[in-house]
Amino acid sequence: MKKYIAEVIGTAALVFFGCGSVTFAGMGDLLGSSTPFAPLAVIAISMAFGLTLAAMAYGVGPVSGCHVNPAVSVGVWVAGRLSTADLVGYIISQCIGAIIGAGVLYLILSGHQGGWDLAKSGLGQNGWSEYSTTSAFIAEFVGTFFFLVVILGATSEKGVTPVAGVAIGVALLVIHINLIRVTGTSVNPARSLGPALFVGGKALAQLWLFIVAPIAGAVAAGALFRAKVIEP
Repeated sequence: MKKYIAEVIGTAALVFFGCGSVTFAGMGDLLGSSTPFAPLAVIAISMAFGLTLAAMAYGVGPVSGCHVNPAVSVGVWVAGRLSTADLVGYIISQCIGAIIGAGVLYLILSGHQGGWDLAKSGLGQNGWSEYSTTSAFIAEFVGTFFFLVVILGATSEKGVTPVAGVAIGVALLVIHINLIRVTGTSVNPARSLGPALFVGGKALAQLWLFIVAPIAGAVAAGALFRAKVIEP
């Protein structure tokens, strides 16, 4: 059970600190604006997700590998590095962790004495409106594909190094910088699930894309490594 508990903790941390960077600082409003601070908001949020993942890679990585993402677990499974039983256990643990992380974030924000409106401010949920559904799907697919290429390469027998966690965190940071204005950047079904369950409405209606696209991208990357097309 240790690895499943580690996945719960790691995923909860990613959702809490990542989505918290959007909500606590009110950066969600800046993302859709043309103010000079908008680019800074993108960088700050991207760093929150990337650095949290890098930190948890060293915190829970030795126990579970720090997947903290169903798409990552699926990709690792397709690559032949994870059992089917663990795949199921990891995904369930990650979803539970994401809900806990979003729930704690919701509890803190709801205690704001100046008043906090969930419908208006959100919970750092994913979604798209300015781009088409096709664009959003491609963005999530491609982002997850390259993310898994980095993860599977950095954690392979010949590629693993003491700084693998940093490389993976930096990869997530860069993916966020590029895609955050398209979908809010998910590349992680659990990260999208947690906030969507609390926010509901559009976030819940669009959740399917943040499950299907990342998993499809992960399967594609995992298949390349399983076939040893790009594995070291």
